Amino acid sequence: MLERLESIRQRYEELNQLLSNPEVIHNADLLRKYSKEQSDLEPKYHAYCEYKEVADQYEEARIMLEEESDPEMLDLVKTELEQLSDRKKALEEEIRLLLLPKDPNDDKNVIVEIRGAAGGEEAALFAADLYRMYTRYGERMGWKSEILDTNTTGLGGFKEVVFSVQGQGAYSRLKYESGAHRVQRVPTTESGGRIHTSTATVAVLPEAEEVDVEIQDKDLRIDTFCSSGPGGQSVNTTKSAVRITHLPTGIVVSCQDEKSQIKNKEKAMRVLRARLLDQKQQEEEAKMADARKVQVGTGDRSERIRTYNFPQSRVTDHRIGLTLHKLDLVMDGDLDEIIDALVLEEQAKLLKKAE
Repeated sequence: MLERLESIRQRYEELNQLLSNPEVIHNADLLRKYSKEQSDLEPKYHAYCEYKEVADQYEEARIMLEEESDPEMLDLVKTELEQLSDRKKALEEEIRLLLLPKDPNDDKNVIVEIRGAAGGEEAALFAADLYRMYTRYGERMGWKSEILDTNTTGLGGFKEVVFSVQGQGAYSRLKYESGAHRVQRVPTTESGGRIHTSTATVAVLPEAEEVDVEIQDKDLRIDTFCSSGPGGQSVNTTKSAVRITHLPTGIVVSCQDEKSQIKNKEKAMRVLRARLLDQKQQEEEAKMADARKVQVGTGDRSERIRTYNFPQSRVTDHRIGLTLHKLDLVMDGDLDEIIDALVLEEQAKLLKKAE
């Protein structure tokens, strides 16, 4: 571990010199590349520098303990030695976590797709509640959300809503949300007051850059049609809505939220790139079954991951057996306690595998 940390230290300091080199400063691509690499190494570098300092102080205190004869000084040195030992152990644990393999998508923005599943209108209303939950969480994190496509119902629910979330570490936090979410409550559409169970599915895809997936024009069929739903005078009069079919995979993406056909096409292409990258990664992960097993849950979109029980104000994450009795706060975007627990579970599994 120390050899690896020493090489990280050397590379970080080498990047410091490179980033002050005029040739790099005037080359935007190199400057971005080296800045990103240094940013990724920075937590490990600082943790290692502190560890070295604490280790040196610990060794000095240990030698002093052997040589000191004054009882009062011995007590002071013993106290300092205990404190340094505790800090050294804490830094070792922190460094072990920092050295765990990082998901290459963690820093990416995401595209989230929520669909009402079993439960008809109530499932669509629950899909709208989940959309609000994630956008509220995004606001707490300082992220920006943008709707890419919607398919609404008469009561304000979503048969489907596709939106992007842009911000530091968006994928690293939201990636655990993929799966089937179940709600138990009395629907607004139910006059008899009976509790119904409905589900909505969530897919969280890392947003792909153009360099991540290659899409050739000959592989696309692009159709335009009149948009439907809210939208004012342009609805049903101009062919602003866009449907893109990726012929090799059969993936179909449509977007009609903008009045501009060009903007709808841009949004649809963002979703298509994300779906193609996701498909590519799913195929790679299927080949590397062991890597998949350490993750929290299987990543299967049909896997039931969480239940929201409104009568008891209870939310349960089935993957880690976590139950919280603060459903109102969770639905308002207070997701950190759940996500932190999922992160810790995955880290524990990775640490166990690394042993």
